[in-house]
Amino acid sequence: MTYSYLAFIDESGDDGLDRFREPGAHGGASNWLVLSACLFRQIHSLDAVLWRDEISKKMPEKRSRTLHFLELNHNQKVVAAQVIASKPLRAMSVLAAKRPIPKGIYSDKNQLYFYMTRYLIERLSWLCRDLRPIVPEGDGRVAITFSRRGGMSYDHFRDYLHHLKNSDEREVKIHWPVIDIDGVVAKDHSSSASLQLVDAIASSFAAGVEPNRYGNCERRYAEILKPITYHRNGNYLSYGVKVVPKPEDCGLNEEQQRFINLFK
Repeated sequence: MTYSYLAFIDESGDDGLDRFREPGAHGGASNWLVLSACLFRQIHSLDAVLWRDEISKKMPEKRSRTLHFLELNHNQKVVAAQVIASKPLRAMSVLAAKRPIPKGIYSDKNQLYFYMTRYLIERLSWLCRDLRPIVPEGDGRVAITFSRRGGMSYDHFRDYLHHLKNSDEREVKIHWPVIDIDGVVAKDHSSSASLQLVDAIASSFAAGVEPNRYGNCERRYAEILKPITYHRNGNYLSYGVKVVPKPEDCGLNEEQQRFINLFK
């Protein structure tokens, strides 16, 4: 049997927990770590290239088909989000506010990244389970591909998922029958149109909470993507938009609060 779904995962920001970036300054760790997933049916596996190319064709001044969302100007980002929002896919994001994290909690390499990815895998598994009644093809499982990040061992990540699966932790709510742990892989951003699409999704949601060099946040891209963002009966913040810690504990400014309000 083949997979029923394909999922692609990328992040915006980093997992550094000190010397945070300030508006107008160069360097420093991001204030937020955002991880996003893009999920679509396996029958659309070849369509992602066409979707990415549809975006590129709207920008004839670009010299490369490869899509890097952060390299686009505002109007191009709006168009990219509009094209993605028109496709038969679903998006979800987990957003970690890093400033409120007490020192010493995430001391191991990639520990925060692994922890946040757990939340993302949970939501991927729920969505695959939710969609199964209308997705008859395949065996119900999802093939997961990460955008390769430096210093990350995907063997260790697969071991981490096996640990979660074999643990008795009640907090772990992954629907394991749909997750193929040993099939989790990583590829380079430039080699996959699907990873370029999820890069745009992650960057869109990060723009809503991560201040730019002028101290401003831009929620419009995420607002455009709202129709394809995972929810249950209008509940986004428990499903397609997971914020850690709770929004009221993140020290949000007015712009960031307006971003959260989009999904209430």
